[in-house]
Amino acid sequence: MKKQLHLLSDGKLSLKEFADIAGKINPFIDRFHLREKKLTAKEIAAGVEMLLNKGIPSEKIVVNDRTDVAWSYNTSVQLAYHSLSVNLVKQHFPGITAGCSVHSYHDALQAANRGADFLLYGHVFETLSKEGLPGKGVHELAAIKKMVEIPVMVIGGIQPDNLELVLSAGADGAAVMSGILHAEDPYHAAWCYSQKIHT
Repeated sequence: MKKQLHLLSDGKLSLKEFADIAGKINPFIDRFHLREKKLTAKEIAAGVEMLLNKGIPSEKIVVNDRTDVAWSYNTSVQLAYHSLSVNLVKQHFPGITAGCSVHSYHDALQAANRGADFLLYGHVFETLSKEGLPGKGVHELAAIKKMVEIPVMVIGGIQPDNLELVLSAGADGAAVMSGILHAEDPYHAAWCYSQKIHT
């Protein structure tokens, strides 16, 4: 599998603003995650439609937590610690692609054993969204990659200049929020990340 670059919405930009950016940087991004913890299923569904209207194909869209919305639009779902378990999702929504957010070696093995299609592991480096909490670094990431066969994406403080470190530790790609969404030029920022990951 080629390395992937994922972009997550951050709950700060409106869904329209996120969709506008997504439409402009679509060629550089492999997956767009709607990570909107405060919105209703109806509002998230509207966000999916905004992305579709910007030319983002459904297979590139990932809906956080709301398996019902993901299923309705034939997108992937990203499951968190508070979500339905991945084995339950796989049982009741056959064929859906389900990622799991994990924060430890134990979490990663459990999610993989229960049928997750990919993992989102972090936070790897210090990040403003987890202020005061030190990053996990790459040691545990390398250990996880030795034990699981599914792709492992990393998140948390990922910048173009530290991508090589996580990729060399075994990461199958990276997920970014503010590094692109709040860059002075999101298009150029996405291009920079893409060059590091895809070349």
